[in-house]
Amino acid sequence: MNKKLVGVGLALVVILVIFLLLNYIGGSIFHIERLQTGENAILRFVFVIVGLLIALGIYLGTKESKAWEVGTREVVWMAIGAALYAVFSWLFNGTVFVVPSVSQVALRPAIAIPMFFGYAFGPIVGFFTGAVGNMFGDALTGFGLYPQWSIANGLIGFIAGMPLLFKDKKKSLDSVLIAGGVLTVVGIVIYFLNRSVVNQLVYPFDQPVSLFAGISILVGFVLVVVVRFVFGKNIDIAAAVTWGMLGNILGIGFAAISDIWINGYSPSVAIVGEFLPAAGPNLIFAAILVPLLVVAYAAVQRQSGR
Repeated sequence: MNKKLVGVGLALVVILVIFLLLNYIGGSIFHIERLQTGENAILRFVFVIVGLLIALGIYLGTKESKAWEVGTREVVWMAIGAALYAVFSWLFNGTVFVVPSVSQVALRPAIAIPMFFGYAFGPIVGFFTGAVGNMFGDALTGFGLYPQWSIANGLIGFIAGMPLLFKDKKKSLDSVLIAGGVLTVVGIVIYFLNRSVVNQLVYPFDQPVSLFAGISILVGFVLVVVVRFVFGKNIDIAAAVTWGMLGNILGIGFAAISDIWINGYSPSVAIVGEFLPAAGPNLIFAAILVPLLVVAYAAVQRQSGR
């Protein structure tokens, strides 16, 4: 059997098993409130499986790439990345950093961690870091588990690792930037067409979602464009931030859209009330923090002679 298929398959299965153990064993059997999902638990896991199948499908379409190799080194980085993301997610999940929205959305500078780990160590490492790290971060916070959002965080790290599938990382950047720009414009248009969507999370309640939350995705995208061209000669910074941007938009979009069925939101509420308040600040943090992580890692590599 193909070694890469076994490695990728096992990693995805382990993610699903961890999710099920936390929720079913901890939440349903031991009745630990912070490990419960609330309503529509089965539907939440349907979207978890959809996310895992998306990752598997992309692997099957590009399985010849060395980016899919999962060995001891990758397993170690998975564990480190997930642990770091869990701890830093927990630190920033508190109410002090909550963003006005319709659900539990907070400022999350830690989002740079799965982006960086995906870019530096491959899409599977990024997927594991984002998915498992977010799940444990939610468990530590105590607000309950949101498996579909955790798998969305996994997709962020997964997509951030996609440059490793290309022989020339630079060739993909313009196409990725254009795709991100189109999605950003679509999000902004939807926001201005649906200004009546109200904040249900932060006082004062029942006020429209703030202008900052609505247009922060545009601010973040502009910062990503600036980083892309200012650091154009440093392909690692440019590629990490650009692909991290796309991963963030698609991953958070996946989670927000899933809540149309899980929470019964209308499409406008899902986009304006969840997607934009979550994806926008994430992009701002990505443009600022991912370059710092890339530079720091490169310095460590030089010192170690690797």
